[in-house]
Amino acid sequence: MPRRDDIHSVLIIGAGPIIIGQACEFDYSGTQACKALKEEGYRVVLVNSNPATIMTDPEFADRTYIEPVTPEAVEKIIVRELAELKKIGTDGKLVLLPTLGGQTGLNTAMELFRTGVLQKHGVEMIGAKADAIERGEDRERFKELMLEIGLDVPVSGIAHNMDDAWAIADRIGKFPLIIRPAYTLGGTGGGIAYNRDEYEELTKKGINLSPVNEILVEESLIGWKEYEMEVMRDKADNCVIICSIENFDPMGVHTGDSITVAPIQTLTDKEYQIMRDASFAIIRAVGVETGGSNIQFSVNPDNGRMIVIEMNPRVSRSSALASKATGFPIAKIAAKLAVGYTLDEIPNDITRETPTSFEPTIDYVVTKIPRFAFEKFQQADPTLNTQMKSVGEAMAIGRTFKESLQKCLRSMEIGRAGLGGDGKGWRVSDTVYGDRDILPRDLITQKLTTPNAERVFYLRHALRAGLTVDEIFELSKIDRWFLTQIQQIVDCEEELASVGASA
Repeated sequence: MPRRDDIHSVLIIGAGPIIIGQACEFDYSGTQACKALKEEGYRVVLVNSNPATIMTDPEFADRTYIEPVTPEAVEKIIVRELAELKKIGTDGKLVLLPTLGGQTGLNTAMELFRTGVLQKHGVEMIGAKADAIERGEDRERFKELMLEIGLDVPVSGIAHNMDDAWAIADRIGKFPLIIRPAYTLGGTGGGIAYNRDEYEELTKKGINLSPVNEILVEESLIGWKEYEMEVMRDKADNCVIICSIENFDPMGVHTGDSITVAPIQTLTDKEYQIMRDASFAIIRAVGVETGGSNIQFSVNPDNGRMIVIEMNPRVSRSSALASKATGFPIAKIAAKLAVGYTLDEIPNDITRETPTSFEPTIDYVVTKIPRFAFEKFQQADPTLNTQMKSVGEAMAIGRTFKESLQKCLRSMEIGRAGLGGDGKGWRVSDTVYGDRDILPRDLITQKLTTPNAERVFYLRHALRAGLTVDEIFELSKIDRWFLTQIQQIVDCEEELASVGASA
């Protein structure tokens, strides 16, 4: 399909200030989209409150507004831009592309739609229609939709007040329970409640922090494996998987705080194809006609039961990782799809011969490790849960998982050369252990059982202390395949140490 000639200007809403859960990934995506739209000859209008971003540099947009990313400010900009179009006498219209500014941009656009501002000024939303966004973001509608298309979801309920919340808890019947507020970023206001006191505290907080005062309370899936699919769809109903991502840490840890690996390592081809087909069914059912979505799944390691966790009907944090991992510019392609192109009309930037309707394949392994700064936030609880706490991340590419993991750990700027074996000590409270010391078993058990920023290093300590892969799995619920890979790294370290000792 040809590009749309009825559009003159595209208004892009940026992500605003860099905060935990919404950082430079959206600047990366927004910059890609601005360049792609200017290439197509559209006038690009950008609103972003953060002047420190790359996308607010003068060359990326025809007009940049450094204004608060709020419905009121964006409406004023719409009025001004419509007056500008009238002044220059063009028949082209102003459209809004809301899917590149993270949750902030999406929420702002949806508020403009709900209050009738977009309809009043005749501004069309492209990239994702309002109804599709609501189906993907509204927890109750999304759950009902998944059940309609035959996909499994966690046992759950929607609450708008404490009476609703207690009724749902009684129906599910057991703790722990997961609390997920609607329309929030990085799991803000969410968490895991292990008893009634924690449940009351988290539900009140979640209801208050949700823009629509809504939370989803669901059965605990702690210990299940977690996967993500980056999916794209165009108006001709072509669907492709850009990248599959596996979380090293099991469910219970926010995906932004988990080590992630691409492509998926621990599914059989049959299991992967089932998840791929489910992803296509979801993006079609939700109604995302043009652009990308991030869909999250969970699999029970004991019986293989697969359930759908959630969907982000926009360019997400994982989209930036998937773009860098595969070389597929998701935000650029999403912008071109939004203005009328189909995947088979857009050439692949890497091959320059095949269209983007061909799914990327990679013959290497990409690992992402989050970076934490708890030393700067002394009051923060270092336990990792469903609310994102990392402040950055490193990514590495290797021929094997072991290579990419070691490269990534070395890139973290925490003074380590990998999992260990670098001669540097380990500080635990006021005690400093040598690099080759065997740590106390109770300390290792506590660090493996409770998700924390150092858990990957304690896998090495556990193996060196004599714990088996099965014992570590029971404590951490990290898949045995990953534990076996780390066992091989430790075995190599021990072999090198013994050679050095005998030399």
